[in-house]
Amino acid sequence: MTLHAHAVKGQPGSPWLVFLHGFSGDYREWQTVGEQFQTCSRLYVDLPGHGGSATIRVEGFSEVIALLRRTLLSYNILNHWLVGYSLGGRVAMMAASEGIPGLCGLVVEGGHPGLQSEAERDARRRSDGHWATRFRHEPLRDVFNDWYLQPVFASLNAQQRATLAALRSQNNGETLAAMLEATSLGVQPDLRDALNARTFAFYYLCGERDSKFRALASELSVPVHVIRNAGHNAHRENPAGVVESLAQILRL
Repeated sequence: MTLHAHAVKGQPGSPWLVFLHGFSGDYREWQTVGEQFQTCSRLYVDLPGHGGSATIRVEGFSEVIALLRRTLLSYNILNHWLVGYSLGGRVAMMAASEGIPGLCGLVVEGGHPGLQSEAERDARRRSDGHWATRFRHEPLRDVFNDWYLQPVFASLNAQQRATLAALRSQNNGETLAAMLEATSLGVQPDLRDALNARTFAFYYLCGERDSKFRALASELSVPVHVIRNAGHNAHRENPAGVVESLAQILRL
């Protein structure tokens, strides 16, 4: 089994850019940014429970990473950069920390390196369990209206929240709930030591209005690109700023 993905071929010889979306997104999430790098081959992946991979159910991060490895192999991708946002960034960091063949480098936007105490992890598991119950049993638009009121999305205005809630409500609540539980921050290990001991290139992107993740980025020994006029979802709020940063990172 492999994950659904959309591949676009660029010039031969360059590393692929493999894009991983955030929770409740799909392969289209990164296309506005990715299409600016037409010399590179790009792979836009649907994570389990999302988009074309909605019927794929996993029990934890190890299964997600195994699926990602098989997916890259199925496209004969031997050299690549992983570019991930939020949940996709956490999957990318986990994959890079555990070792994924052909990794040239890692770019994470607004991805959490992991909670540092069992108490924090327990609280997060309970919180994600509450959200999962709502995703399973309530209208998705209602759930996402509340989801985007969380502090991490504080930079969004009412219209932006409504637009995102309408877009995300096209998902399947059961498959979202299952993926949320399987990849909760409450079950993710703290990756700081592994990432700080890395042998691969690693860059971090975050919106200038995303104070939580700017603080987390400072805990990693990693170059940080702050995206102006953006909050947590920087590549949606300022795609040109993210393109500029990626071009600097990739030297394109």
